Amino acid sequence: MKMKKSLVALCLSAGLLAAAPAVSLAAVNIVPQDISAAPSIPTSTLQQLHWTPVSPSQTLSSDISAAGQTLNAGDITGPVMAYSVPANIGELNITLTSKVNNESVYAPNVLVLDQNFTPAAFFPSSFFAYQEPGVMSDNRLEGTMKLTPALGQQKLYLLVFTTQKDLQKTTQMVDPAKAYAKGNGNAVPDIPDPIARHGVTGSLALKASTSSSSSILVGPLFGSSGPASVTVGNTAAPAYSTQPAPAAATAAAPAPVAKSEPMLNDTESYFNQAIKQAAAKGDIDKALKLLNEAERLGSKSARATFISSVKGKG
Repeated sequence: MKMKKSLVALCLSAGLLAAAPAVSLAAVNIVPQDISAAPSIPTSTLQQLHWTPVSPSQTLSSDISAAGQTLNAGDITGPVMAYSVPANIGELNITLTSKVNNESVYAPNVLVLDQNFTPAAFFPSSFFAYQEPGVMSDNRLEGTMKLTPALGQQKLYLLVFTTQKDLQKTTQMVDPAKAYAKGNGNAVPDIPDPIARHGVTGSLALKASTSSSSSILVGPLFGSSGPASVTVGNTAAPAYSTQPAPAAATAAAPAPVAKSEPMLNDTESYFNQAIKQAAAKGDIDKALKLLNEAERLGSKSARATFISSVKGKG
């Protein structure tokens, strides 16, 4: 199977009650890889931003008025937030929350960039749905982005911004008294719901997490039937024959490719584990591809792992 250089296309759906009065976006289909609506930003401009690192399982809260940065591009209005997340730890689930304060909310758009600052996916403000207040949460706009870094990615970058078009819209909320009544099974009072205007500042919370049951190679790219995610980065790899090997012990491994920089320990571990899993399933073709990619990135142990695995000693 030859992996294509283009990103894996998929559709994500999200409901959002964030629009101009009397307008509903209850069923908006989002295609993250369609970045045609995203602003065009020079790489040199992106490199000048300060990218705040976000660690796995960390929730980072930010006051946009204090932590925001200036970026003039396209329809971007007001301060932007810039985050970086590690890309060598597996599939990422990134939840972005924009809290409503004093009936004002920041309607976020998110442009996802790979480690070379190349745009890879775009989540417009319509992706971030309104969430009713709960016992431990307030009115908010919220969405979870599922990102699968391509092999070799070390970092992903998330640029959060709002636009002039977003500022012309509002979000219809649910009155806290109604939410409380519904949550307790009481009669819902007949009172008007408040409306939150969209502003250039607000309060954001970003949480990045991983799934212990998945790795950077799990997903549609290798025929998985599980939940799809957005693949970020170049997935190109050489094609290999899919003919079954006559014997596991005699499978021919590709010659290593010189790499000037050593591979990070975490990345090396993930490649070795993926090679073992592929060999254990009898998928020698996939194991060969993993070996080739690992050595291209500077792995010193992938070949030994491959050989021991196909001999049943992994």
